[in-house]
Amino acid sequence: MTHGTGTKRGATPQDARLIGEGLTLAYDKRVIAEDLDVAVPDGSFTVIVGPNACGKSTLLRALSRILKPAAGSVVLDGERIGAWPAKKLARTLGLLPQSSIAPEGITVADLVARGRYPHQGLLRQWSREDERVVLESMAATGVADLADRYVDELSGGQRQRVWIAMALAQQTPLLLLDEPTTYLDIAHQIEILDLCARLHEEGRTVVAVLHELNHAARYATHLIAMRDGRIVAEGDPNDIVTAALVEDVFGLPCRVIDCPETGTPLVVPAAPRARVTA
Repeated sequence: MTHGTGTKRGATPQDARLIGEGLTLAYDKRVIAEDLDVAVPDGSFTVIVGPNACGKSTLLRALSRILKPAAGSVVLDGERIGAWPAKKLARTLGLLPQSSIAPEGITVADLVARGRYPHQGLLRQWSREDERVVLESMAATGVADLADRYVDELSGGQRQRVWIAMALAQQTPLLLLDEPTTYLDIAHQIEILDLCARLHEEGRTVVAVLHELNHAARYATHLIAMRDGRIVAEGDPNDIVTAALVEDVFGLPCRVIDCPETGTPLVVPAAPRARVTA
């Protein structure tokens, strides 16, 4: 079953800077997705959702040049992303991968400072501007008081916020986040998503993989729903998040109502008895 989309398959929004065309994505010989077309509207807060192992993170890895497509291409600003010099790409596109491992014995401040590396060169070394950006990035993610702590001493949630701070310190116009709320309690999840929303409002293009559909519907300006390596719907969450879509993508009988706080779609799972008798 294919649901209506805000953008027709194969169509490319005029303002898209980051585009995947005819992508086949695979690990060794295990194909995750085939003939996948995706375009990220510039200036959007795009969220990719779908069940486990549907290809969400794999798609994000391809869009960020971490994973080379087996077929097709990823294009950034009209040029194949594989042709971009590494430092230039790092000044344009920031990435928070799903699993990040910090060097042993590195402090929070030093790890966040590594986000400034793409902005430095032979004629430009560490500056007051770099210091300011690092401090602001740590403050924005609530880790300023951890600056002198070793990263490997922190909890999973604290480490996640430190990695987000490092990605912010890159100051890239495009920011890709793979499950940024992993390990975070509900309060810190909302803090990080509010931060992403502010970055979007300030003009950055944000792309995130999220597991929580209600968070995605609340924050996204452009939603991509995936299943079995395919995009089954995309567009404004208000247009595409329906009970039929949720059951088709996640296999979950539900009702979709208006959120009393935001008016965005709110998915309410059916009661157990209703699931049995439906």
